[in-house]
Amino acid sequence: MNICMVGYGMMGVWHSEALRLPQAGGDVVLHTAVGRREEMVRDFAARFGYRRWTTSLAEALADPEIDAVILATPSERHEEQALACFAAGKPVLIEIPIGMSLASAERVVAAGKKSGVVWGLCHPMRFRREREALRRRIAAGEERIRHIAGRFFLKRLSNVGVTGYARSWTDNILWHHFCHFVDLGMFLFDFAPIRRVQGHLGPLHPTTGVPMEAVVLAETEDDRTLLVHGSYHAEFRLYDKLIVTDRDTYFFDIAAATARSREGVVPVEPEQVNCARVTHDFVAAVREGRPPLAAGPSVLPAMRVLQKVQDDWDSRWGAQSIPGRKL
Repeated sequence: MNICMVGYGMMGVWHSEALRLPQAGGDVVLHTAVGRREEMVRDFAARFGYRRWTTSLAEALADPEIDAVILATPSERHEEQALACFAAGKPVLIEIPIGMSLASAERVVAAGKKSGVVWGLCHPMRFRREREALRRRIAAGEERIRHIAGRFFLKRLSNVGVTGYARSWTDNILWHHFCHFVDLGMFLFDFAPIRRVQGHLGPLHPTTGVPMEAVVLAETEDDRTLLVHGSYHAEFRLYDKLIVTDRDTYFFDIAAATARSREGVVPVEPEQVNCARVTHDFVAAVREGRPPLAAGPSVLPAMRVLQKVQDDWDSRWGAQSIPGRKL
Protein backbone atom coordinates (compact mmCIF):
# COMPACT_ATOMS: atom_id res chain seq x y z
CA MET A 1 0.00 0.00 0.00
CA ASN A 2 1.63 3.22 -1.19
CA ILE A 3 1.07 6.10 1.24
CA CYS A 4 1.20 9.81 0.49
CA MET A 5 1.93 11.99 3.54
CA VAL A 6 0.87 15.62 3.25
CA GLY A 7 2.60 17.76 5.88
CA TYR A 8 5.93 17.43 7.67
CA GLY A 9 5.11 18.85 11.12
CA MET A 10 4.68 16.87 14.33
CA MET A 11 1.72 14.83 13.08
CA GLY A 12 3.44 14.10 9.78
CA VAL A 13 6.33 12.75 11.86
CA TRP A 14 4.08 10.71 14.15
CA HIS A 15 2.10 9.14 11.31
CA SER A 16 5.29 8.38 9.39
CA GLU A 17 6.85 6.67 12.40
CA ALA A 18 3.64 4.69 12.95
CA LEU A 19 3.66 3.50 9.34
CA ARG A 20 7.15 2.06 9.83
CA LEU A 21 6.00 -0.11 12.76
CA PRO A 22 5.19 -3.82 12.19
CA GLN A 23 1.56 -3.17 13.21
CA ALA A 24 1.07 -1.19 9.99
CA GLY A 25 1.66 -4.31 7.90
CA GLY A 26 4.47 -5.42 5.67
CA ASP A 27 2.96 -4.01 2.48
CA VAL A 28 3.03 -0.35 3.58
CA VAL A 29 5.32 1.83 1.46
CA LEU A 30 6.20 5.43 2.33
CA HIS A 31 5.81 6.58 -1.24
CA THR A 32 5.37 10.36 -1.51
CA ALA A 33 5.81 13.28 0.89
CA VAL A 34 4.09 16.58 0.12
CA GLY A 35 4.97 19.89 1.74
CA ARG A 36 4.92 23.63 1.20
CA ARG A 37 8.65 24.32 1.48
CA GLU A 38 10.93 22.48 -0.91
CA GLU A 39 13.92 22.16 1.42
CA MET A 40 11.79 21.06 4.38
CA VAL A 41 9.81 18.41 2.51
CA ARG A 42 12.95 17.09 0.81
CA ASP A 43 14.66 16.65 4.19
CA PHE A 44 11.51 15.10 5.68
CA ALA A 45 11.26 12.60 2.81
CA ALA A 46 14.91 11.62 3.21
CA ARG A 47 14.55 11.25 6.98
CA PHE A 48 11.69 8.75 6.73
CA GLY A 49 12.59 7.07 3.47
CA TYR A 50 9.81 8.34 1.23
CA ARG A 51 10.52 7.39 -2.37
CA ARG A 52 9.76 10.84 -3.69
CA TRP A 53 8.66 14.29 -2.61
CA THR A 54 6.79 17.22 -4.13
CA THR A 55 5.40 20.61 -3.21
CA SER A 56 2.25 19.92 -5.26
CA LEU A 57 -0.65 17.96 -3.76
CA ALA A 58 -2.31 17.89 -7.18
CA GLU A 59 0.77 16.20 -8.63
CA ALA A 60 0.76 13.57 -5.90
CA LEU A 61 -2.97 12.88 -6.25
CA ALA A 62 -2.56 12.41 -10.00
CA ASP A 63 -0.08 9.59 -9.39
CA PRO A 64 -1.88 6.24 -9.95
CA GLU A 65 0.62 4.52 -7.66
CA ILE A 66 -0.74 6.35 -4.58
CA ASP A 67 -3.18 4.11 -2.68
CA ALA A 68 -4.01 6.31 0.33
CA VAL A 69 -3.33 9.80 1.69
CA ILE A 70 -2.80 11.17 5.19
CA LEU A 71 -3.46 14.89 5.65
CA ALA A 72 -1.23 16.19 8.46
CA THR A 73 -1.64 19.82 7.44
CA PRO A 74 -2.89 23.09 9.00
CA SER A 75 -6.49 22.89 10.20
CA GLU A 76 -7.86 25.50 7.81
CA ARG A 77 -6.64 23.49 4.79
CA HIS A 78 -8.32 20.21 5.72
CA GLU A 79 -11.54 20.81 3.81
CA GLU A 80 -10.03 21.79 0.47
CA GLN A 81 -7.43 19.04 0.62
CA ALA A 82 -9.95 16.37 1.64
CA LEU A 83 -12.20 17.37 -1.25
CA ALA A 84 -9.22 17.09 -3.61
CA CYS A 85 -8.49 13.57 -2.32
CA PHE A 86 -12.11 12.53 -2.82
CA ALA A 87 -12.13 13.95 -6.34
CA ALA A 88 -9.02 11.89 -7.10
CA GLY A 89 -10.62 8.76 -5.63
CA LYS A 90 -7.99 8.41 -2.91
CA PRO A 91 -8.75 7.01 0.56
CA VAL A 92 -7.78 9.65 3.09
CA LEU A 93 -7.14 10.10 6.81
CA ILE A 94 -7.76 13.71 7.85
CA GLU A 95 -6.07 15.15 10.91
CA ILE A 96 -8.40 16.70 13.48
CA PRO A 97 -10.48 18.79 12.85
CA ILE A 98 -12.45 17.82 9.75
CA GLY A 99 -13.06 21.52 9.09
CA MET A 100 -13.26 24.90 10.76
CA SER A 101 -17.06 25.13 10.82
CA LEU A 102 -20.08 22.86 10.83
CA ALA A 103 -20.80 23.80 7.21
CA SER A 104 -17.25 22.85 6.26
CA ALA A 105 -17.59 19.50 8.03
CA GLU A 106 -20.89 18.82 6.29
CA ARG A 107 -19.36 19.54 2.89
CA VAL A 108 -16.55 17.09 3.56
CA VAL A 109 -18.97 14.41 4.80
CA ALA A 110 -21.19 14.83 1.74
CA ALA A 111 -18.23 14.66 -0.65
CA GLY A 112 -16.79 11.65 1.16
CA LYS A 113 -20.08 9.79 0.89
CA LYS A 114 -20.37 10.61 -2.81
CA SER A 115 -16.80 9.47 -3.51
CA GLY A 116 -17.30 6.01 -2.04
CA VAL A 117 -13.69 5.83 -0.81
CA VAL A 118 -12.61 4.82 2.68
CA TRP A 119 -11.88 7.87 4.80
CA GLY A 120 -11.71 8.88 8.42
CA LEU A 121 -10.54 11.37 11.01
CA CYS A 122 -7.60 11.35 13.38
CA HIS A 123 -9.48 11.53 16.70
CA PRO A 124 -6.99 9.75 18.98
CA MET A 125 -9.00 10.13 22.19
CA ARG A 126 -11.43 7.53 20.85
CA PHE A 127 -8.59 4.99 20.74
CA ARG A 128 -7.30 5.13 24.33
CA ARG A 129 -6.80 1.56 25.62
CA GLU A 130 -7.24 2.54 29.26
CA ARG A 131 -10.92 3.32 28.62
CA GLU A 132 -11.80 0.10 26.81
CA ALA A 133 -13.01 -1.69 29.95
CA LEU A 134 -15.09 1.35 30.91
CA ARG A 135 -16.71 1.42 27.45
CA ARG A 136 -17.57 -2.28 27.74
CA ARG A 137 -19.21 -1.73 31.12
CA ILE A 138 -21.15 1.23 29.76
CA ALA A 139 -22.35 -0.83 26.77
CA ALA A 140 -23.43 -3.62 29.12
CA GLY A 141 -25.36 -1.21 31.34
CA GLU A 142 -23.05 -1.85 34.30
CA GLU A 143 -21.81 1.74 34.60
CA ARG A 144 -23.10 5.12 33.57
CA ILE A 145 -21.16 8.34 32.96
CA ARG A 146 -22.51 11.36 34.80
CA HIS A 147 -19.97 14.05 33.91
CA ILE A 148 -16.88 14.55 31.73
CA ALA A 149 -14.45 17.45 32.17
CA GLY A 150 -11.46 18.31 29.99
CA ARG A 151 -8.70 20.89 30.37
CA PHE A 152 -6.27 22.20 27.79
CA PHE A 153 -3.84 24.90 28.92
CA LEU A 154 -0.54 25.96 27.38
CA LYS A 155 1.32 29.11 26.42
CA ARG A 156 1.02 29.94 22.74
CA LEU A 157 1.79 33.58 22.03
CA SER A 158 3.74 32.69 18.88
CA ASN A 159 3.29 30.13 16.11
CA VAL A 160 5.70 27.57 17.48
CA GLY A 161 4.50 24.01 18.00
CA VAL A 162 5.57 21.54 20.68
CA THR A 163 8.48 20.42 18.48
CA GLY A 164 9.90 23.95 18.42
CA TYR A 165 9.20 24.28 14.70
CA ALA A 166 7.99 27.72 13.60
CA ARG A 167 4.62 27.19 11.93
CA SER A 168 3.30 28.98 8.89
CA TRP A 169 -0.21 28.88 10.38
CA THR A 170 -2.12 29.88 13.51
CA ASP A 171 -3.84 27.34 15.76
CA ASN A 172 -7.40 27.57 17.06
CA ILE A 173 -8.30 26.60 20.61
CA LEU A 174 -11.99 25.93 19.89
CA TRP A 175 -11.95 24.14 16.54
CA HIS A 176 -8.72 22.20 17.07
CA HIS A 177 -7.96 21.48 20.70
CA PHE A 178 -11.50 21.52 22.05
CA CYS A 179 -12.61 19.31 19.17
CA HIS A 180 -10.65 16.47 20.83
CA PHE A 181 -12.58 16.75 24.10
CA VAL A 182 -16.01 17.53 22.68
CA ASP A 183 -15.83 14.59 20.28
CA LEU A 184 -14.75 12.30 23.12
CA GLY A 185 -17.77 13.41 25.12
CA MET A 186 -20.17 12.76 22.25
CA PHE A 187 -18.48 9.38 21.65
CA LEU A 188 -18.67 8.26 25.30
CA PHE A 189 -22.24 9.53 25.59
CA ASP A 190 -23.01 7.31 22.57
CA PHE A 191 -24.01 10.45 20.65
CA ALA A 192 -26.96 11.17 22.94
CA PRO A 193 -29.08 14.17 21.86
CA ILE A 194 -27.85 17.51 23.21
CA ARG A 195 -30.36 19.62 25.10
CA ARG A 196 -28.27 22.74 25.60
CA VAL A 197 -24.87 24.23 24.78
CA GLN A 198 -23.27 27.16 26.56
CA GLY A 199 -19.88 28.57 25.87
CA HIS A 200 -17.38 31.36 25.95
CA LEU A 201 -14.76 32.27 23.37
CA GLY A 202 -12.49 35.14 24.26
CA PRO A 203 -11.81 38.34 22.30
CA LEU A 204 -9.10 38.50 19.66
CA HIS A 205 -5.64 38.81 21.14
CA PRO A 206 -3.66 41.82 19.84
CA THR A 207 -0.58 39.71 19.09
CA THR A 208 -1.95 36.38 17.86
CA GLY A 209 -5.19 37.70 16.38
CA VAL A 210 -7.20 34.75 17.74
CA PRO A 211 -9.30 34.03 20.84
CA MET A 212 -7.05 32.72 23.61
CA GLU A 213 -9.57 31.33 26.10
CA ALA A 214 -12.60 29.10 25.65
CA VAL A 215 -15.22 27.28 27.71
CA VAL A 216 -17.77 24.77 26.41
CA LEU A 217 -20.60 23.23 28.45
CA ALA A 218 -22.88 20.68 26.78
CA GLU A 219 -25.87 19.07 28.48
CA THR A 220 -27.52 15.92 27.11
CA GLU A 221 -31.23 15.29 27.17
CA ASP A 222 -30.64 12.49 29.69
CA ASP A 223 -28.93 14.92 32.12
CA ARG A 224 -25.26 14.20 31.58
CA THR A 225 -22.76 17.02 31.16
CA LEU A 226 -19.51 17.77 29.36
CA LEU A 227 -17.31 20.70 30.40
CA VAL A 228 -14.18 21.77 28.52
CA HIS A 229 -12.11 24.82 29.38
CA GLY A 230 -8.68 26.07 28.49
CA SER A 231 -6.33 28.89 27.59
CA TYR A 232 -3.37 29.67 25.35
CA HIS A 233 -2.08 32.02 28.08
CA ALA A 234 -1.08 29.44 30.71
CA GLU A 235 2.50 29.42 31.97
CA PHE A 236 2.56 25.61 32.05
CA ARG A 237 0.77 22.83 30.19
CA LEU A 238 -2.34 21.09 31.46
CA TYR A 239 -3.88 18.42 29.26
CA ASP A 240 -6.21 16.09 31.10
CA LYS A 241 -9.72 14.74 31.42
CA LEU A 242 -11.95 13.62 34.27
CA ILE A 243 -14.78 11.12 33.93
CA VAL A 244 -17.25 10.77 36.79
CA THR A 245 -19.56 7.76 36.71
CA ASP A 246 -22.06 6.20 39.11
CA ARG A 247 -19.35 3.70 40.04
CA ASP A 248 -15.96 5.47 40.10
CA THR A 249 -14.01 8.58 39.08
CA TYR A 250 -11.31 8.41 36.42
CA PHE A 251 -8.64 11.06 35.96
CA PHE A 252 -6.46 10.82 32.86
CA ASP A 253 -3.40 13.06 32.77
CA ILE A 254 -2.57 12.93 29.09
CA ALA A 255 0.63 14.94 29.39
CA ALA A 256 1.97 12.77 32.22
CA ALA A 257 0.62 9.51 30.70
CA THR A 258 -1.08 8.38 33.91
CA ALA A 259 -4.60 7.32 34.89
CA ARG A 260 -6.09 7.52 38.38
CA SER A 261 -9.16 5.84 39.84
CA ARG A 262 -10.13 4.55 43.27
CA GLU A 263 -7.78 1.64 42.58
CA GLY A 264 -4.78 3.98 42.39
CA VAL A 265 -2.53 5.51 39.73
CA VAL A 266 -1.26 3.51 36.76
CA PRO A 267 0.84 4.44 33.71
CA VAL A 268 -0.86 4.61 30.32
CA GLU A 269 0.42 4.84 26.77
CA PRO A 270 1.90 8.21 25.78
CA GLU A 271 0.15 10.27 23.13
CA GLN A 272 2.32 9.18 20.22
CA VAL A 273 1.86 5.47 20.93
CA ASN A 274 -1.89 5.93 21.14
CA CYS A 275 -1.95 8.04 17.97
CA ALA A 276 -0.28 5.20 16.10
CA ARG A 277 -3.48 3.21 16.70
CA VAL A 278 -5.34 5.74 14.57
CA THR A 279 -2.84 5.33 11.74
CA HIS A 280 -2.93 1.54 11.90
CA ASP A 281 -6.73 1.46 12.07
CA PHE A 282 -6.93 3.62 8.94
CA VAL A 283 -4.51 1.40 7.01
CA ALA A 284 -6.47 -1.69 8.08
CA ALA A 285 -9.74 0.00 7.09
CA VAL A 286 -8.40 0.70 3.59
CA ARG A 287 -7.30 -2.93 3.25
CA GLU A 288 -10.64 -4.25 4.51
CA GLY A 289 -12.86 -1.70 2.77
CA ARG A 290 -14.54 -0.63 6.01
CA PRO A 291 -15.01 2.71 7.82
CA PRO A 292 -12.32 3.54 10.40
CA LEU A 293 -13.25 3.87 14.08
CA ALA A 294 -13.44 7.65 13.68
CA ALA A 295 -15.58 7.63 10.55
CA GLY A 296 -16.33 11.02 9.06
CA PRO A 297 -20.08 11.34 9.69
CA SER A 298 -19.64 10.37 13.34
CA VAL A 299 -17.82 13.63 14.14
CA LEU A 300 -20.75 15.86 13.17
CA PRO A 301 -22.33 15.91 16.67
CA ALA A 302 -19.14 17.44 18.07
CA MET A 303 -18.99 19.95 15.24
CA ARG A 304 -22.56 21.07 16.02
CA VAL A 305 -21.54 21.82 19.60
CA LEU A 306 -18.49 23.81 18.50
CA GLN A 307 -20.55 25.72 15.95
CA LYS A 308 -22.99 26.85 18.65
CA VAL A 309 -20.10 28.41 20.61
CA GLN A 310 -18.73 29.99 17.42
CA ASP A 311 -22.17 31.38 16.54
CA ASP A 312 -22.40 33.01 19.96
CA TRP A 313 -18.98 34.62 19.41
CA ASP A 314 -19.99 35.79 15.95
CA SER A 315 -23.15 37.39 17.31
CA ARG A 316 -21.05 39.36 19.81
CA TRP A 317 -17.96 40.28 17.80
CA GLY A 318 -19.20 39.89 14.24
CA ALA A 319 -18.45 36.97 11.93
CA GLN A 320 -14.96 37.56 10.55
CA SER A 321 -11.88 35.88 9.19
CA ILE A 322 -9.06 35.48 11.68
CA PRO A 323 -5.60 33.89 11.38
CA GLY A 324 -6.06 30.17 10.85
CA ARG A 325 -9.78 30.44 10.13
CA LYS A 326 -10.93 32.13 6.95
CA LEU A 327 -14.60 32.71 6.20
